[in-house]
Amino acid sequence: MRSWGASMEEYERMLSLRSGPLPEVLHVCPLKPSLDIGEPFTYDSSSKMDNRSSFGKALADVGVRNKGVCGRTPILAFDCDLMGSVKLDGFAKACPEGFIQAGIQEHNTATVAGAASVAGVVSVWADFGVFGLDEVYNQQRLNDINGSSLKLFLTHVGLDVGEDGKTHQCVDYVGLFANTFGWKVVVPADPNQTDRAVRWALSQEGNVCVAMGRSVLPVLTYPDGNPIFAGDYSFRYGAVDVVRDGVHGTILALGPMVGRALKGAEILADRGIQVRVLCTASPLGMSADELFDLVGKGPLLTVEDHNVNTGLGAVVANLMARSGVSIPFMPIGVSRYGDSGASDDVYRRMGLDPEGIAKSFLRLKERNDA
Repeated sequence: MRSWGASMEEYERMLSLRSGPLPEVLHVCPLKPSLDIGEPFTYDSSSKMDNRSSFGKALADVGVRNKGVCGRTPILAFDCDLMGSVKLDGFAKACPEGFIQAGIQEHNTATVAGAASVAGVVSVWADFGVFGLDEVYNQQRLNDINGSSLKLFLTHVGLDVGEDGKTHQCVDYVGLFANTFGWKVVVPADPNQTDRAVRWALSQEGNVCVAMGRSVLPVLTYPDGNPIFAGDYSFRYGAVDVVRDGVHGTILALGPMVGRALKGAEILADRGIQVRVLCTASPLGMSADELFDLVGKGPLLTVEDHNVNTGLGAVVANLMARSGVSIPFMPIGVSRYGDSGASDDVYRRMGLDPEGIAKSFLRLKERNDA
């Protein structure tokens, strides 16, 4: 009779291997995509666009440009039965041979999409934040360990899920990826920056997450009405962009909170307080030298649609500690599970509406002036 168990001799042999030198670790070389990323679309101040729709249009455009072109890296896009909501429908229609409907199988999809990313394709997965990250965090952690090159596009992050309520509020997307060592995180501020960030992400090696909300956002403009993230602008990971200048302190806002921060700055301006407004779309990539050169002596208020303990504010505090910088500083963000209701009302209840941002800056300034 054949025995399917291992012998004691085999056990002893395998055990002896553990006493030798550590084995060489298999290193996976991330894929360097070969793509024509095309020319970005530009949206003006009259546009009614949400970041996820801008993502969908940019992805479909890049897909069509590279479809069937010799020497270009194929794009494979995975969906978990949400393509209308996460805006993969345009790519699915234009490039059906590159679209995979995985159904409601997020754990499997995170694994398969990660594996596909080291098999000669640009692997894209789009899903809600709570499904594409919170639900499958261990799979995304393993993708980091295994050196995958996944392009993860999360929608419906933060409080911006409105009536979907606290179960769908992914407010830990920066903090969770900060616990890994390879993931890059991009949180674009408006549709123009989203378009450029998407094209950048598709062309990169390694794991990249682009996180977006649900609602229509205003196109950010300079005082003269020209879009900020258009024209000669190109996305640079880790950049801190000046969207308004001021001399009485700084508000540093994460991605889509920039629009509310600008309105908060207008409220402060009516009181004679001119604040500088900065935008970071890649909080985990910020340079302390670049950031604190812009911030100066403060005071500095950070604003984020994220758990205030683990997101932008925590990153800035860490940069301050590591670089020996000491300035008046206060972070505001999501301090509890949010309410269910219209997005503007949910932000107001959390103190993240323009009036709440202005009041927080005034408290910080008064504390510093005392």
